[in-house]
Amino acid sequence: MSIQRKRQSLVGQVISTKMNKTVNVKVTRKISHPLYHKKVNRFKNYLAHVSSVVPENGDIVKINSIKPLSKLKRWQVSKIIRATNKLG
Repeated sequence: MSIQRKRQSLVGQVISTKMNKTVNVKVTRKISHPLYHKKVNRFKNYLAHVSSVVPENGDIVKINSIKPLSKLKRWQVSKIIRATNKLG
């Protein structure tokens, strides 16, 4: 009996694809300012492993948590939600 646990997933934009089998994903959160109650954007960059899905710069991707692959890689690109349009 194998029980699959639900892994954490995030959605973000690919900002760099210069590394081998790795992309840099920028995840944006909207939080409320504690004093002024205005919506403020907060960003965090994650290094994500690329195995079968090959995203390009500007793509919106979904990343899932995995066991650590290196010092900073703990995420894997699971699917491309929206691909960017190439002009020209």
